Amino acid sequence: GYLLMFHPDLLRNTPLGRIMREYSFFSYETNEALHLSVEERQIIMDCFHKIQYELNHPIHRHSKNLITDSIKTFLDYYDRQFITRDNQNRDILARFERLLDEYFHDGAAKRIGLPTVQYCADKLCLSPNYFSDLLKKETGSTALHFIHDKSIEIAKTELASTDDTVNEIAYNLGFQYPQHFTRLFKKEVGYTPNEYRAQVS
Repeated sequence: GYLLMFHPDLLRNTPLGRIMREYSFFSYETNEALHLSVEERQIIMDCFHKIQYELNHPIHRHSKNLITDSIKTFLDYYDRQFITRDNQNRDILARFERLLDEYFHDGAAKRIGLPTVQYCADKLCLSPNYFSDLLKKETGSTALHFIHDKSIEIAKTELASTDDTVNEIAYNLGFQYPQHFTRLFKKEVGYTPNEYRAQVS
């Protein structure tokens, strides 16, 4: 295997050093690997060979830039996998949807509370940061916003089709405080739950 290790000083005063914080995957778990096609694997191996070549030859004024450019190429391929792995990503999104449906419909929300990003990521065998990045790049929405949207959609159905009070609906959805539910509902829908119910009744 290959291991890419470098001292942070290598990146100081380089274009890569200025954008390094944009690569959020440094907080992923170790089991979340880079997924490559055969062609992409060759490109990554070329990056390693270029770095090795620069390290094994006398250093000149361009060596640092050549090495950091190769590192950036490697990091960009890691970041790009969210785009190139459409089928796998769609599978994760479908599993996430099923997970939320089951969670809300089997009473877990009422017993445990609103599902957290950590809970969902654990169930999908992903780290929260990896899961959040994948969802953001696939849907443009954060995982938390996705969870809130799902709870609002269920609330709309309950408000339109049951006589449950707003408080009962809030507790059933896992909100600890009904006023938090009402505030979120109004923010997302533009009406309070009671105003919405009056419109659809």
